[in-house]
Order: sequence, then structure tokens, then C-alpha cells
Amino acid sequence: RQPRRVVFAEGEEEVVIRAAISYVNQGLGEAILVGREDRIQQVATLTGIEIKEGIQVLNARLSARNSVYAQFLYERLQRKGFLFRDCQRMINQDRNYFASSVVAMGDADAMVTGVTRNYSVSLSEIARVIDTKPGHRIIGCSLIIARGRPIVVADTAVHDMPTADELADIAVEAAGFAKRLGYTPRVALLAFSTFGYPQSERSTRVQEAVQLLDRRKVDFEYDGEMGADVALNPDVMAAFPFCRLSGPANVLVMPAFHSAAIS
Repeated sequence: RQPRRVVFAEGEEEVVIRAAISYVNQGLGEAILVGREDRIQQVATLTGIEIKEGIQVLNARLSARNSVYAQFLYERLQRKGFLFRDCQRMINQDRNYFASSVVAMGDADAMVTGVTRNYSVSLSEIARVIDTKPGHRIIGCSLIIARGRPIVVADTAVHDMPTADELADIAVEAAGFAKRLGYTPRVALLAFSTFGYPQSERSTRVQEAVQLLDRRKVDFEYDGEMGADVALNPDVMAAFPFCRLSGPANVLVMPAFHSAAIS
């Protein structure tokens, strides 16, 4: 209903070109491919892809907006050890910095990256260009489609061993993500133990996070600490009639990054 302009940072990759074309073909908005136009066209020709109207190609080195982006980046980083020429080089040669600046300066609404680089590298580069929205926390969400239903898992990318306060923030952000996808969030804060059994010192942070959410009076269903089987299986959940979830959880908040990765 509200078409958006999305910049695809790694525009010379076949899978990225196909993603951009799919995005445009579905009528979701315009796509911007960052890369060398001749290289993008070469990849498209070799793979039988037709680049249609609605897809713009931007060469980071030749863009008419480079000086604006470099100045913007320099004003952000000049007191963090970067010279103006460093910022110019980052804009000209690094597609994550360039694509992030395109978004930051309002020339696009969102960006897609991470095909050729590790997420942590991409995230650190983007964070130098785009600030976290005030009052919010950056988290990583993974979306699992299990037996036809979606399950949001968080945090899968950013927080290694979150505190109780961070777990509460993660729950709020993940619930908001589920809402933006059109779902009514039911958030389970997972742990090794379920409602105090077996007793585990590591579950204390999760219990505290639930208490923090109680005090915040959030507008979504949540409960914990609980095992994943309790969160997802209504027959198992029935053994805990006091559980505040009205059905199987569709948002799982992991107690730590390694738990998220293993899951």
C-alpha cells in the first residue's frame, strides 16, 4: 500500500539482482542496485535476467551525490578518528557505507545487505552511518516458518549474553517486529527452566526480564521463563494453567546468543 525505495548494497551479485527484480515485480516499490552498470548488465545477460523499469543502478564511485554523502559521514565521524579523505574513500569504495548514506539522507527508505559479508561486519559499518531510533534497541530477528505458522526468534545477531533489562527490550522490539508483519505477538521468554523448575541461576535474568515487562505495562502477551516445548506445544502448556499466553508463542526471546544460534 505504501511502496518504498530499497537500495541493494551488493548489486552485482546474481541473487541480489534477482531479489531486486522480484521486489519490483511484486509492486512493492522501486529498487536501487549499487554497483558498476556494465558489470550488473553482464551478470544479467549471462544468467538470462531482464532488468526492467523501476530498477535504478548507482555506481558508488560515480554518483552525483557522493560529495553530499562524504560530508555527511565526515560530520558524524570527524571526532572518531576519521579524516575527510577517509570518509570520501569509504563512500567511494565501500558499498555498505554508500548504501547506508543513501538511506540516511532520505534517498531510499531501506537497504538490503549481507550476501557477501558477515552480518557483524555489515552491522558495524551501518551503525557508523545510521543511528538507532531514539528509545529503541537494535536486535537481530530470524523468521521461521514451522508447519505453516511464523515464529520470530530474537535476538539472533547482536546481544551475546543480554541482561534482564536488555532481554525486556528485546521482547518489546521483537513484538513490535511481529506486529509490523501483521501478527498478534505472543512472546515467550525462553530458558533452561520452566517457571522455576528446575532451579537455575542462569534463569534469574529471564525471570527479572518478565518482572520488568510487568512494570512497563506493555501491550502484548508475554510470559516466562519457559522451555521451548512449553512455548510452542499447547498440550504441554496446558500443564501450566496460570501461563498468560492465550496460545502457542509466535515470538521466542532467547536467553543468550549461543542459544539462538544453536536453535
